[in-house]
Amino acid sequence: MSKRHSQKYKIDRRMGENLWGRPKSPVNSRSYGPGQHGQRRKTKMSDFGLQLMAKQKLKGYYGNITEKQFRRTYDEASRRKGNTAELLIGLLESRLDAIVYRCKFVPTVFASRQFVNHGHVKVNGIKVNIPSYRCKPGDVIEVRERSRSMALVLEALDSPERDLPDYIDLDAKAMKATFVRMPEFSEVPYAVQMEPNLVIEFYSS
Repeated sequence: MSKRHSQKYKIDRRMGENLWGRPKSPVNSRSYGPGQHGQRRKTKMSDFGLQLMAKQKLKGYYGNITEKQFRRTYDEASRRKGNTAELLIGLLESRLDAIVYRCKFVPTVFASRQFVNHGHVKVNGIKVNIPSYRCKPGDVIEVRERSRSMALVLEALDSPERDLPDYIDLDAKAMKATFVRMPEFSEVPYAVQMEPNLVIEFYSS
């Protein structure tokens, strides 16, 4: 299991963007980076710098993904037939922790990983505690019955903060969802602009 060593909102400040669109993000009040050099004037980035930033932003968005996991996902996308950027996004969105987050069973991507790790989620009726588990179209993801009264879940489902994407069919009352299909990049409700094409350039250069 990978462990996140830095505070999640430092990712926001390092990128200079509110990655998850949350009202608590410090970027809303401090748009400069963290640390004593955070307010220095920014210089123009090289092409490599732009590609690296795009990669770090996309990787950071999904919470606790390590570089090794992210690179493995890219390698799988590049092996498949089709648009590699679109496939990369589809593979990231088919992770169990990403789907649990999209279903609004939890408030953040970080809480989603922990929620899955602690055994609160079933896939097709079987308990799965691996956040990186790859869901397939048609898979049914649900909160275990004993976990449905958790305050975390009830508050997240009632939150108007996020919209449900079209590639997930949710029955909020039953706390059960179906992963309908692999999404296209344009369908994924990112709070900021992502540039998966630059991520592909970063790894293929």
